[in-house]
Amino acid sequence: MKRDCCTGISPCAAVPFLVLAGHGAQWRDLNWLFCISCTIIKNCEVYTRYHWERRITPLNKMLTHLNGYKREAVLAPLFKMLEATFDLFVPLVMADIVNVGIAAHDFHYILMRCGILLLLAIIGLACSLTAQYFSAKASVGYSTALRHALFAHIQTLSFTEMDTLGTSTLITRMTSDLNQVQSGLNLFLRLFLRSPFVVFGAMIMAFTVNVRAALIFVVAIPLLSVVVFGVMVVTRPLYKTVQTRLDRVLGLTRENLTGARVVRAFDKEQTEVNRFEDANALLTKMQLHVGHISALMNPLTYVIINLAIVALLYVGSVQIHVGDMASGDVIALVNYMNQILVELVKLANLIVQVSKALACAGRVQAVLDTKPGMQFPQEVPGEVPAEKQNDAVRFDHVGLTYAGAGAPSLTDISFTAEKGQTIGVIGGTGSGKSSLVSLIPRFYDATEGSVEIFGHPVQNYPREELRGKVSVVMQKAQLFGGTIRSNLLWGNKNATDADLWAALETAQAAEFVKAKPLGLDEPVEQGGRNLSGGQKQRLTIARALVGKPEILILDDSASALDYATDAALRKALAALPGSLTVFIVSQRAASLQHADQILVLDDGHLVGIGTHDQLRQTCPVYEEIYESQFKKGDAQK
Repeated sequence: MKRDCCTGISPCAAVPFLVLAGHGAQWRDLNWLFCISCTIIKNCEVYTRYHWERRITPLNKMLTHLNGYKREAVLAPLFKMLEATFDLFVPLVMADIVNVGIAAHDFHYILMRCGILLLLAIIGLACSLTAQYFSAKASVGYSTALRHALFAHIQTLSFTEMDTLGTSTLITRMTSDLNQVQSGLNLFLRLFLRSPFVVFGAMIMAFTVNVRAALIFVVAIPLLSVVVFGVMVVTRPLYKTVQTRLDRVLGLTRENLTGARVVRAFDKEQTEVNRFEDANALLTKMQLHVGHISALMNPLTYVIINLAIVALLYVGSVQIHVGDMASGDVIALVNYMNQILVELVKLANLIVQVSKALACAGRVQAVLDTKPGMQFPQEVPGEVPAEKQNDAVRFDHVGLTYAGAGAPSLTDISFTAEKGQTIGVIGGTGSGKSSLVSLIPRFYDATEGSVEIFGHPVQNYPREELRGKVSVVMQKAQLFGGTIRSNLLWGNKNATDADLWAALETAQAAEFVKAKPLGLDEPVEQGGRNLSGGQKQRLTIARALVGKPEILILDDSASALDYATDAALRKALAALPGSLTVFIVSQRAASLQHADQILVLDDGHLVGIGTHDQLRQTCPVYEEIYESQFKKGDAQK
């Protein structure tokens, strides 16, 4: 059939018209309907393109993770469209049963038509199951690829970006947000074509039954669209607020779980309960607010649909009375209206879920768009200048200000540590000790001055090369679920058992590991919960030594050790072959008094540098620390 008004209606949208020949409708009566349909479709395309470019374009990078599932992403909606096509024929068959079979008391005709209904149901079910399989495969595969990409990207971020974003929000985006994106994509692939297709297809099929009665569809569908899209526009930004408040609740939960001992020590259980309840109340209030708005969708759509059905019954009764319509046609029209109701309810749920998914996808994309603040070269630096051949670490007027901080943490720090030396770092709480040593492995970049290791700026080393030369034992001992062996192999995955035992001997951990029933294969729970504080610290020191670094940083990592074990550890480190440079950050003056150099920090300034005896004579801050600890019996001569 040739059309004069326009060309461009999709083949799928034209499928219902193929029934016209068999249903007795005249093309000339519906020629104008093609014009209206094509205009609507074109306008929808313009509207969709505008909102796609305005809202979805920033998420284009995320869609690249769907590349491996293009076939599934296309087949899922196509099978749903095929299912919808068969559904649209059902009311016509029902009308024939009433108009022909029941009216003529033709039982054979009724059975034939019931067989057709059964066949349509079986084919529709097969199409639906196939579509569900493809959509589930595409959505799960997509979320898996996106989760891997997000985790890999987080691993590239420096400590500065991690501090800025926050751990709790990263966990939320990795779990809750990605689950919402997966659910939204699953529904989108199954319903984003089927529901509009059924809505407009049912309206068009209604015109094949009775043009005058079908005009009710023309009024009802725009009203329903206003309700559905209006709710979507209002709720989408509110879902972003919900996720932000969820971040806050998760952050408080994590803070209380990790700091449970501190909370109990200061009897602050009720205070923390109140903080959590306040944050949870804000989250609950916002979720209820969004839920109330979303809940308006179903009753409003049901009211409009039922009013339309009442209007159909009224018009149908009049048409039947004058002989312009058969009873079965009224049943077909009501069925089409019910189909529209079901599909609009699905579309409403789809829009709510997609609104959540888009809000969550925007949050995930915000992390993916966060550029790493540090760039590492690929080539190893060249020859070391002759005057720096013996240098291990050199700080030249170094300053450090954390992102968002109001004041610098380190100011004008200058010193040189030679190969094989032991450098002590001491100072009061918050004086900048950890900040200073974190610049050596380039966890942070100095905001002023320069940091050099082995004669080259740290920025000139590739990541693997730099982290291979410098091993850090953090202030908080952190072990991973597995075995003692698997934790030690983090230092060097190719290390032999002899290497592992040598590192354990130096770290004063061999004795208690040998006492374990399984030795190196003894299980370690997550975080090392089945080990004491001192055991965890010694294992983390051994892990660092397995890598055979050239610079070893112990950031207050022997605080849980007794004096005898601490002294034995320092003696074993000094006896290691080669020219290992050791930085020891400690609150104990006794742990540092045999160091080659001691750096004394006070409020981010280097107020003293020298040996133990020199500092006692020249540095009041060091003398004050030393005297206070000896008077309290916290140091050994």
